[in-house]
Amino acid sequence: MTETLKNTLLFGAIALVIAFVGFQQSWNSALLIIAMGLISSIMALGVNLQWGFAGLFNVGIMGFVALGGLAAVLIGMPPTEGGFAAGGLGIIGALLLGAGTIVAAIQVMRRMAAGPLRNLIVIAVLVAGFFLFRALLDPAVARIEEINSAETGYLGGLGLPVLIAWPVGGLFAAAAAWLIGKTALGLRSDYLAIATLGIAEIIIAILKNEDWLTRGVKNVIGVPRPVPFEIDLQNDPAFVERAAAFGMDPVEGSTLYVKVLYILLFAAVLLLLMWMSQRALHSPWGRMLRAIRDNEVAAEAMGKDVTARHLQVFILGSAVCGIAGAMMTTLDGQLTPGTYQPLRFTFLVWVMVIVGGSGNNLGAVLGGFLIWFLWVQVEPMGLWLMNVVTSGMEDGSALKVHLIESAAHMRLLTMGIVLLAVLRFSPRGLIPER
Repeated sequence: MTETLKNTLLFGAIALVIAFVGFQQSWNSALLIIAMGLISSIMALGVNLQWGFAGLFNVGIMGFVALGGLAAVLIGMPPTEGGFAAGGLGIIGALLLGAGTIVAAIQVMRRMAAGPLRNLIVIAVLVAGFFLFRALLDPAVARIEEINSAETGYLGGLGLPVLIAWPVGGLFAAAAAWLIGKTALGLRSDYLAIATLGIAEIIIAILKNEDWLTRGVKNVIGVPRPVPFEIDLQNDPAFVERAAAFGMDPVEGSTLYVKVLYILLFAAVLLLLMWMSQRALHSPWGRMLRAIRDNEVAAEAMGKDVTARHLQVFILGSAVCGIAGAMMTTLDGQLTPGTYQPLRFTFLVWVMVIVGGSGNNLGAVLGGFLIWFLWVQVEPMGLWLMNVVTSGMEDGSALKVHLIESAAHMRLLTMGIVLLAVLRFSPRGLIPER
């Protein structure tokens, strides 16, 4: 079997099972699987850039995804009336003061000779800067959060088209990756993993607790959309007539139409990123990265700047995850910081990359669709299976109740089984690196 035929059959199988969901459950569910599969594939593509190209073990993926979601709020949401006047200047001043404090401490470290005096001055600068920072920030935050706290209580955004937030989400994630990379990329791979996970937790903790920025756990709802609202379509006589021509009522037709539009947008982004990733993979830069991945010492001996190349690919992969995060928040229509769980969903994205084929962009896309499909469908499939297994048991039986209630745990069990099966029978993934 040729490689092209094998890949076609694998993607064809994914298409068939999604079509099965459409016929057996609903096309609304099938289209949602496709939309989230596209976003998952983009996340897997970003991780594949870091791990498959350069061997960087990043487990802080959800932190970069969350920054993409933040971009959707800051760009797309309208500004809160009176929010900036109440405390915007105070927050900007506090942030500038905090950055200035860090710069001042670095300059002291560089200009003074090592010794106890330098250490004392650095500590004094940091402590004084911290108290001044809080003295400016806290009153400004309190004034902003008092503004209609039940519905707003935050600064809001710029009110620009939300599509602009997608590349901005990539820029936010890239900036954070630059800061992380300058600090952590010199660490060994296991320490890099710990550092990125910790930083992701910090980013998500900030989003959960800084109500003036994201409303915290109260969530930001009503994020603008790049596609029409279903209710607007249902009130449009021309659309109602077209839906009737296809034998659908306006509610069903509007729901499917909106999801198709989202799919087209997401597919365009995925194809663009896929094309760029393939060009990078087959360029001298991509070959150099794989050489560094396989043997850093030999590559360094050939005059390659290993740390600089690692920083480049770390920034690029994180930016791709940030774009996916902005897209996901746009699809959901809300930012919910409490749902970003670094360990749980980072594990899911890593399974996508490993199962699909590390180092192969097409494999990352396949893994994104396959694992997301299983993540969504395994629980209802598990419940059906448990009902079949326990059909002969007496109603109210403790074992029957336990087995049916355990169906909710089928997701993680299935992920583990799929991962083990692929590692046993196809260790390099379903579409391995060439």
